[in-house]
Amino acid sequence: MTLEPRILEELRRSLKGRVIGPQDADFDSARTVFYGGIDRRPGAIIRVANSSDVSRAVSWARETGLELAIRSGGHSIAGHSLTDGGLVLDLKDMRALELDPVLRQAWAETGLTAGEYTNAAGSPDLATAFGDTGSVGIGGLTLGGGVGYLVRKHGLTVDNLLAAEVVTADGTLVHTDAETHPDLFWAIRGGGGNFGVVTKFLYRLNPVPAFLGGILILPATPEILAAFVAEAEAAPDELSTIANVMPAPPMPMIPEELHGRPVVFAILAYTGEVEAGERVLAPFRRLAPPIADLVRPIRYPEIYLPEEEGYHPTAVARTLFVDTIDRGVAQDILARLAASDAPVRVAQIRVLGGAMARVPVEATAFAHRTSRIMVNLAAFYAGQEDRALREAWVADFETALRQKDHGAYVNFLGDEGPLRVRQAYPGPTWDRLTAVKRRYDPDNFFHVNQNIPPNGA
Repeated sequence: MTLEPRILEELRRSLKGRVIGPQDADFDSARTVFYGGIDRRPGAIIRVANSSDVSRAVSWARETGLELAIRSGGHSIAGHSLTDGGLVLDLKDMRALELDPVLRQAWAETGLTAGEYTNAAGSPDLATAFGDTGSVGIGGLTLGGGVGYLVRKHGLTVDNLLAAEVVTADGTLVHTDAETHPDLFWAIRGGGGNFGVVTKFLYRLNPVPAFLGGILILPATPEILAAFVAEAEAAPDELSTIANVMPAPPMPMIPEELHGRPVVFAILAYTGEVEAGERVLAPFRRLAPPIADLVRPIRYPEIYLPEEEGYHPTAVARTLFVDTIDRGVAQDILARLAASDAPVRVAQIRVLGGAMARVPVEATAFAHRTSRIMVNLAAFYAGQEDRALREAWVADFETALRQKDHGAYVNFLGDEGPLRVRQAYPGPTWDRLTAVKRRYDPDNFFHVNQNIPPNGA
């Protein structure tokens, strides 16, 4: 759909921010998202400047009947940051951050990325628990839960959320916290973008005066992988780990003769005194002579790895929770990785627990507090003709690994259908979310997301 120029001009006059149309020189760059292979052409992209712009844009979209997509950082693997023919409400220019080191709180607009926020908060050695990638927008990350490098010590991002300002489907800006619109506050802590456009979050800041972190690369055998997971489960809450099991990439720290060989490419994050952290990490280093050991005392913001500018990977992925990774499961993971010839393929393992698990399941819309291990499977594809092959491999891999826990983490879901969304919100969580949806968005205006229909169907 192409919006008539007069309609675009009318929209421009009503907003403080910028409206980017198909005829503008930067339209193609403005509609580019993080993942490659997503090629959607909205009728217009609205770079809102403030919450008033958001309210006007939401109301305007409702009045015109145009589909509305919300974009924070543009990392949605399902492509929900864009729409064909409709409007994209882009929060990129809303980046205000008000830090209060005394109260250890921060108001943050949702155009900020996790890296920008973390770097600003890190000056006084404070941090909020976000994810594992600096370029991810805090909006979508927070609304889905937020699993990252501080998850075992300080919980999910939503466990550190104190309040929010939300533009609801009728264009009204509301403040929500545990006392004001508590049902909405419960729902946005894990329920995604189903209930409105969050313009601002109030987060708790946690002290991180000392930190030990970085990359540890080990050879991957079934014994080493199973032992790594066991050590991560036994470690104190101060340690969070991400283990990427994959063929060794051609990186300078990896000897050339090992390129393509199976490795555990781990990122270790210890929140606490360095001496204690070294003792905690010693068992991991004893699993095998490390291929590379870049773990060192750093400031917390440095845990975010550098990202290549203009990098837009084409990948298919699946996410699941498992109860255990013993030697047999580890052997299957390595065998399936070896059987694929995808240019990049990975099984990412995140041991959970700790602070995340101590929050009651019913406290937030993130319903997987008792889940023990998250596994994310991904394969890069080279062109659309290669995609079906990689999708089948990832789907079979997920089926083979599935155990008793049938949940799914909503932030890592692709475009996989309603059943998978229900797995993200099992049992009473789904029923409660649909009730909140009926109250704040009875017409399902906000549906370009992992959708929770108001009728619960």
